[in-house]
This record gives sequence, C-alpha cells and structure tokens, in this order.
Amino acid sequence: MLYAVFMSSAPPPFPKPQQEPFGAPRLLEVGLGPDEPCLRADAARNRAKLLEAAGRLIAEHGVAGVTMEAVAAAARVGKGTVFRRFGDRTGLLTALLDHSSRQLQADFLGGPPPLGPGAPPVERLRAFGVAVLYRSAEQLDLQLAAQREPTRRFSHPSVGALHTHVTMLLRQILPDADCELLAQTLLAYLDPALVHHLTRQCGMPMERLEAGWTDLVARVTRTEPPTFTERPG
Repeated sequence: MLYAVFMSSAPPPFPKPQQEPFGAPRLLEVGLGPDEPCLRADAARNRAKLLEAAGRLIAEHGVAGVTMEAVAAAARVGKGTVFRRFGDRTGLLTALLDHSSRQLQADFLGGPPPLGPGAPPVERLRAFGVAVLYRSAEQLDLQLAAQREPTRRFSHPSVGALHTHVTMLLRQILPDADCELLAQTLLAYLDPALVHHLTRQCGMPMERLEAGWTDLVARVTRTEPPTFTERPG
C-alpha cells in the first residue's frame, strides 16, 4: 500500500506560517457570549441548572425534546430566564456542546498520552481524530442541531481551539508545510455533517471511519500507519 501525498511537479512555495505563541497549554473559554466574559456566582449557578435540565431532556427525549419552554419547566424557572441566558434554542444547544468541548480540550491539552502531551505528535494527531470522531458519533443529533450558519461555523472559539491544536501538531511533523490550511483539510474529515452522512445515510461503521482517519494522517504526514488502531480512553 502506498502512503504518499500526490503533488504537482512544480508546486508553489508555501507561505511562511504565522508563528503563534504556543506556550503552556491553556483551556479556551467557550460557551459565553461576547457581552458576558464572566458570570456572577448566582448567574453561573442558574446557567448550570438550566444546562443540567437540558441535558436530562436530551437523555429522556432526544434533541427534539429540548425547547426553551421545556427547559424552563424542567428547571422550574420562567421561560424568559432561559431566553435571557441563551438567546435562542441554538444558543442553548451550543452551550451544551461547549461543556463537552471544554472536556475534549482538557484531554488533548493536559490529559494522558497519546491524546495528551507526552506522545510523538503524529500519534497525538491520530488519537485526536479518533477522539473527535467518537465524540461526534455519540452527540451527532446535538451537534447537527447546534451547528451555526455557514458564515459563522469556523469563527466559534471551540472550532478555533481544534484548528489551533491540529496546526500545532502539524508544525512539529511538517515544519515546511502550510500547516494552517492543511489543518482545515484534516478537520473537514471530522465534520459532524460528514459523519452523519457516512454512518447514517451510507451505513458505514465507525471502525471504517477510524481506519480512514489513520490512513489519511499517514498519507498527509508521510509516515507509516500503526499496525493497529486503539481508541483513546
């Protein structure tokens, strides 16, 4: 099997990447709007209470059961409180996803290897993709319902955190490549809409998507794939 990246005979030179100060790992703040960089203790408690109620509704009725009215009733607050905190249903669903995003960030910034620090960058990149794939599969309906309109999808802080992490790993593996754009190419494979299409509409098992990610990483990074793939715990 060949593991090579097809290139033209005379590719243009890569632009010099913008160097970013990748210092100590820092958990990005996600889930708060631009007009509320921090919350009072009572507001934070109310927000957590509403998210807990929304999480229960999803567990019991699926994403379709999460409406602003249902969350207000489950949390025993007025409907206006839910609207003031989250704006609309998409804002509420996005906040639910942000909690999961923070946990994923914590895992790849400071968790055990190979997802976290301590493993070679190509192993971390493989583990990252597998973790994102299974996270998407487990929360697929929620991720699709909370997906922002196309012009705002890539500007969300949680999406930026994933791109920054993949770019950082690629710079360690392929220092001469345009890693910022290459990271976008890799992340496109992990898009929830694509995962939905491949698993639910095409009937592909997750094992095939996982193997495809491992193969893609090997081809892009010009490295040998592992003899087996282990899902990060």
